[in-house]
Order: sequence, then C-alpha cells, then structure tokens
Amino acid sequence: MSELSDLYQEVILDHHRRPRNYQVVPGANRVANGHNPLCGDHLTLYLRMEGEVIGDVGFQGSGCAISKASASMMTDAVKGWTKERACALLEKFHGMVTGGAGSGAGGAPVDTAEMGKLAAFAGVCEFPARVKCATLAWHTLRAALDGKDEPVSTE
Repeated sequence: MSELSDLYQEVILDHHRRPRNYQVVPGANRVANGHNPLCGDHLTLYLRMEGEVIGDVGFQGSGCAISKASASMMTDAVKGWTKERACALLEKFHGMVTGGAGSGAGGAPVDTAEMGKLAAFAGVCEFPARVKCATLAWHTLRAALDGKDEPVSTE
C-alpha cells in the first residue's frame, strides 16, 4: 500500500473511532434520518440553520467505519457554510466516490487535492458496494437542507 493510501486509511479509521460532531445539536431546526439497508448503517443528522447558513451540525447513529467516518468528516467540512456551498461540495463528493466525471468545474473530474481530507474516500469508487456507505450521510444532509421529513434510504 502506498504512503498516501496508508494516510487515507488512518484518517478514515480516526474519524470512525473518534467521530467529530457526534451529538444532538441544541436548537436543531432540521433533522433527517438515513438508512443503508445493505450495510445496516443508520444515522440521524441534526442541523441548526441560521438563515441559509449551517450554524451547527451533528449526527448520531451506528454503522461501518466508512459510513461513520464520512458523516464525521462531512459535519466538520460543512459547519458554517451556506446551503449552496454545502450542496456544491455534496455534488463533488458524490462524483468523487462514484468515479463519475462531470462533477468538477466545467464538467472535469473532481480534483481530489481541493477536497482536502475528504479525498480519503476517493478510492471508494473501486468498491461499488461501499459507495452507499460513504454517501449515506451526504444524502441525509441534502434531505435536511431541503427540509424533507421522509427517511433517506440508499436503496
């Protein structure tokens, strides 16, 4: 395994073992639930929106290392961002983990360098069954941002 792959694996394991923002957000005004039946991942995402800005974000739930690490890193990334900016990152992340072109600027593939620590999930596209684990929190974020009440499922 390359040094970069080792580093990415360590980042994912660190966020799985010590998830950031693993909490119910006081004053949350948006809540969404997500479930990945294939892997058994469950999560509840809590947002406190201040106008169009994510004032605070947290999550609780259980799941595999990829699912929990993705939720942890996502909450770290989007806290304090506008809804528009968070949705743009969601699209880039989804393009990166699905291996899809066209999610970057001008239809180009996503530049993993601009993804920061989230680039740790770039290799997920090589394991199609794990894509749903990595994207569950992100789809749940979209539902919360859109104020949808129905649970999110990766199936």
